[in-house]
Formats: sequence, C-alpha cells, structure tokens
Amino acid sequence: MTATPSHPEPPFEDQRALIYGAARGIGRAVALEFARRGAAVAIADIDRAGAEETAQAIAAGGGQAIGIECDVRRDDSVRAAAAAAERQFGDIDIAMNNVGVILSGHPEDIPIAEWERIVDLNLMSAVRSLAVFVPKMVARGRGYIVNTASFAGLYPYATNRLPYAAAKAAVVALSEGLALHLLPKGVRVSCLCPGPVATRVAEGMKSWSADAVMRGPGSQFRLLTPEEVAKTLADGMRDGRVVIPTHDEVFDVMREHAASPDRFIHAKLAAFARGDTGLPVLEAPEGR
Repeated sequence: MTATPSHPEPPFEDQRALIYGAARGIGRAVALEFARRGAAVAIADIDRAGAEETAQAIAAGGGQAIGIECDVRRDDSVRAAAAAAERQFGDIDIAMNNVGVILSGHPEDIPIAEWERIVDLNLMSAVRSLAVFVPKMVARGRGYIVNTASFAGLYPYATNRLPYAAAKAAVVALSEGLALHLLPKGVRVSCLCPGPVATRVAEGMKSWSADAVMRGPGSQFRLLTPEEVAKTLADGMRDGRVVIPTHDEVFDVMREHAASPDRFIHAKLAAFARGDTGLPVLEAPEGR
C-alpha cells in the first residue's frame, strides 16, 4: 500500500482535471481556478455551449482546456467524456463530480419519478464517474476524487427539497467512506460542501408545492461568490482536507446537531415558527 503523505504537495501544477458540471456557477469558477494554478481542464456539461465558453475563457488566459458535452444520467456519456478528456490530455489526475440540481416541494407532493431524477443527477452521476476513474487511479497508485455535496447534506433544514438533501447526504457519506478506502492506496478524496453561494442553480427549478418555503442553513452564513468557493476548494485540496465546507463556522452547527439531534430539530421547528427561514441576507439557495 502507498502511504498518504503527511504534507501533500500542491495538486494542480501540470495536472489534468475533468470536471463534470462546470459550464457555470461553482463548477465554472473551479475550472478557472484549477487552470490558474496550472492544471489542464476538461469541462463536461450537458450545456455544451457553456462548457466550450468556459474552456475558451481558460484558453484566453493562457491555460489548456476543452469543453465536452455530457449527460451524466447516461453511463455511456460519462465514459465518453472521460475518454475525450484522456485523448486530449492523457491520464486524468483530478476527477470532480460537481453536478447539482434542486427542486422544491413537500415530500408528499413530489412524484417518485422526481425523487429518482434528483438522486440520479446528484448522487448517481458521481457513482458513474467513480466507476470510470477509481479503478484507473488505484492501478496507478495516485489521483484525486472530488465530490460536491452541500450543507443540506450535513444537517437538517432543507425541508422543501428533501430529495436533494438526501442525495447530498449520501454524497458526504460516500466521500468519507471513499477516503477511508482510497487514501491508503495513494488516491486522495475531497468533498466540497457549499453553503449559500450566489449561483443560478435555482433557474428552471421545478416546484411541486405552491406553499413550500425555501429554507437555508442559517442566516449567520455569508453569501459567497463562486470564485470565493473555488479558492476555498483549491486551498483545501492543497492542504489535503477531506471535507471542505465553504464556511468553516458550519462545524459549530454540526457539533450542535451531533450533541442532540432531537434538541436541534425542535430548535429548528421553533425558528421556523418564528418565521426564521435560515437564508442569508441576500436570499439564495446553496450552490451547485
């Protein structure tokens, strides 16, 4: 087995990255940040024009990038995107699974097909990518897996988008378990957990309940830009962090939840009754 270095080297210079879900928002900002730090980047997204525009922005800054159309709900499309990136750059050193799609509605109003769609996009898209890259990285004894989750997967608050919260909680558990399995094999793992971020993730969001209230992780969290998130992620990867939240103060909330889930839930209910939605001052849902 390969021992994990106690002081990880910066993972970007001359590295090859593939990001699924990087045409806009956090993914686009991460692609630009990785490129700024010296990585060649493949941008895979169902929005081909957006993926190519992100690649062009990187190229305009002197970096290397390609845009690839990819439907992460299809195994063959995920594999084809990986193959296209490998043809262009060679072995992929960093595979990031960044797809995130939300909806709104009470759980009793959301059709089973919508639960399946949201879980497929937010969780199974990562599983499809892992099926491609984990065997290759294990065989090489090196590589980096990055999954994007959410504060909604860390503790309960997102009552109007439970399929998303459940899928992102699964991404957190998957990432932590992968770290236990892969770190001794030389493959690093990080899980980005965004809180409130100014993105366009809510555009086109399906709503199944007219009276469902959008709730956030807590009004104490500042609304961030995607560029701030990208820097936080890259710095965390450089430092070898497994769980990388966009706001480190979230650990205080997680400790409160862990101390007594029952008390935490009843405190949330009381806050909801007071009209406290937990959203930042500039209202926005957690980012993609």
